[in-house]
Amino acid sequence: MKPGKNNEGKGAARSTASAAPSPDELNQLVALYQARRYAELESKALVLVGRFPASGFVWKLLGAAQQMQGKNALEAFKKTAALLPTEADAHFNLGVAQKSLGMFNEAAASYRRALKLNSKYAEAYDNLGNVLKELGQSGEAIECFNKALAIKPASVTTLNNLGSALKETGKLDEAMDCYRRAIALNPKFADAHYNLGNALLEYSRPADAAKSFRTSVTLKPEFPDAWMNLGTALKENSQLDEAVACYRQVIMINPGSSQAHNNLGTTLRDQWQFGQAETNYRQAIALDPEYADANYNLGNLLRDTGQLHDAVACYHRALEIRPDFPGALGNLGSVLKDLGQLENAIVFFRRALELKPDDVSSRSGLLFALNYSARYTPQYCLDEARQYGHIVSEMADSKFTDWHCSTPPKKLTVGIVSGDLRNHPVGYFLESLLAHIDPARIELVAYAANHTMDALTERIKPCFSAWKELSAFNDEASARMIHNDGVHVLLDLSGHTRYNRLPVFAWKPAPVQVSWLGYFATTGVAEMDYLIADHVGVPESHCDQFTETVWYLPDTRLCFSPPEIDLPVSPLPAIENGHITFGCFQNMAKVEDDVLLTWAAILTAVPNARLRWQCPQFKDTGVLEQVAERLRQQGIDTARVSLIAPGTREEYLAAHAEVDLMLDTFPYPGGTTTCEALWMGVPTLTLAGDTLLARQGVSLLTAAGLADWVAASKENYVDKAVALAGDLPGLVELRAGLRDRVRSAPLFDAPRFAKNFELALWDMWHARTNN
Repeated sequence: MKPGKNNEGKGAARSTASAAPSPDELNQLVALYQARRYAELESKALVLVGRFPASGFVWKLLGAAQQMQGKNALEAFKKTAALLPTEADAHFNLGVAQKSLGMFNEAAASYRRALKLNSKYAEAYDNLGNVLKELGQSGEAIECFNKALAIKPASVTTLNNLGSALKETGKLDEAMDCYRRAIALNPKFADAHYNLGNALLEYSRPADAAKSFRTSVTLKPEFPDAWMNLGTALKENSQLDEAVACYRQVIMINPGSSQAHNNLGTTLRDQWQFGQAETNYRQAIALDPEYADANYNLGNLLRDTGQLHDAVACYHRALEIRPDFPGALGNLGSVLKDLGQLENAIVFFRRALELKPDDVSSRSGLLFALNYSARYTPQYCLDEARQYGHIVSEMADSKFTDWHCSTPPKKLTVGIVSGDLRNHPVGYFLESLLAHIDPARIELVAYAANHTMDALTERIKPCFSAWKELSAFNDEASARMIHNDGVHVLLDLSGHTRYNRLPVFAWKPAPVQVSWLGYFATTGVAEMDYLIADHVGVPESHCDQFTETVWYLPDTRLCFSPPEIDLPVSPLPAIENGHITFGCFQNMAKVEDDVLLTWAAILTAVPNARLRWQCPQFKDTGVLEQVAERLRQQGIDTARVSLIAPGTREEYLAAHAEVDLMLDTFPYPGGTTTCEALWMGVPTLTLAGDTLLARQGVSLLTAAGLADWVAASKENYVDKAVALAGDLPGLVELRAGLRDRVRSAPLFDAPRFAKNFELALWDMWHARTNN
């Protein structure tokens, strides 16, 4: 706001002595303005405009007093502009009042009138630029800021504003140059440091962004937005404790900040502090019931803690607030999949993709869900995967075509990309392999897509020459990091499972890229060169189910690491119980009605048998009621079925003492569960299918030396289950020697598997260089 000078009476004689206030009266008003005594100024100005309603200068000071007190000064400045139409400041001040009220078009017109009267009015150009930016006219705004700078090159405010406009148009480098010029002129300009931090954050440089935000809050401690974004930068840089402190600082400054509570909840969730995280999410929702993101994040937390029905309710609430929320639709699909509602899950994935066809997370969720159902042919799934591959390939608009890796190498640098380098099935299959890789032939680099770490993480970390987090970087920045590391062979261990970073592979950061272990179907990514399999899991006639070239390992594509927990194999429980107990430790999504019907046939044929189904989803009482109803609908007496929620891994392994033999699911069989059961002396009856996933049980049992536990059809599955249940001596003998038997089988022979794996990596490299 510019009070300006008293120009009344210049160029024209006053008709009467009382047409305007006296100079002393006007000087008193100006003195009050200069002393910042705005309330007193307003009071005296109101008296004077009552006496002298044609005094534009008094109206101007009245408007100034109201504006500086945060009051609505629009009418005062309108009066000023009408009474002083040739004064640029009058129109400028009116524009300021209009802008403060969100009247952007009117403000733009006022600033333009000011500039017609004074073409060298830098502040008017600057304010007009801000208004045009609000109106979405960033190009014109940039022109205005440049005109202001031509008049006042050292205006740090204008440089800062120009940077913001350039950032909005995607010109991040030019924007950062403006912020740095402003900082060079005034190192204590907190807003410029803040905006530079925002640009660096958008550039995926969280560590540099954090430095700028720290400077900003040092200069301006009561700057909640800077504290908030400092928290975001620290979180992206995996400095979670420091991020938590930042969000708490925002809440201290502004206790009503729903966003700070939401962000704090998300960071606490990443630290596995689920109870505190839930409290913060619920506080964010209490402060702003229409906060879709907070409802969505609460749903994610409830999903992680096994409260699936409550998670569904949260996602539905988020969608009530924001129907076009692809993330909520996709995650709702994931929870419905976990609840065994596959067709509903697929519907929600499809709805998410209708809103956002290039949403790779929802596409991965859809592809993963399709694996659970027998309704979709391998060709259908392949076509869907190719759509995903096309999208991520288009996103990677400047793929690498040459690489920094040494040729010929003395040893291969092998990168491993995974979000599951922890107590997770991927970790269980990986650990023993890593321990036997020859460091003279293979140098391993970990690219962790999830910052969660645990005891298994700490055990495997020494096997890697470097451990790098990808969660802080976008796909392009991650690809550049891997490319700059000179990786020869890059392994993906996630496929379309959670925390995957498949889009990184579309940039082709390594000359040889391979899918292995964590996913049992094609990725659909054309830039993925190979998929590792064995001949049992992928007969050569099935190679056309993959966009990758199938690379065969001898014996087995997987090698399981025996559990660290030392538990002995128990005696066969049927001897003491007097009845057979069939077991299934698979999650609900794998148990479709077709599986239940088959189990019903087995239980009918073995009248005194029981079924023990242990499942992570059974922590939710609502799920238990739903499953019991499904069992009854398929003709299974629920009195013969125990539905158990698992506890710790030790308790889970110990539970095998209550099971005589496992019944596998189909078309999505067990993997880790099958291997753990074998280790605990419990064999699994599996059904062979016609995809890599559906043949997973066949592959594992063949590699364990139990090929006779594979059924060729559902009828054969029932017949085998009945026959095995009737052979107690055979089950006793098998159980007693099963751990020693599988210990020396290819499925558990880590030294043998490591040699095969090393040879495969080198052969892939040579195949690439020979082409």
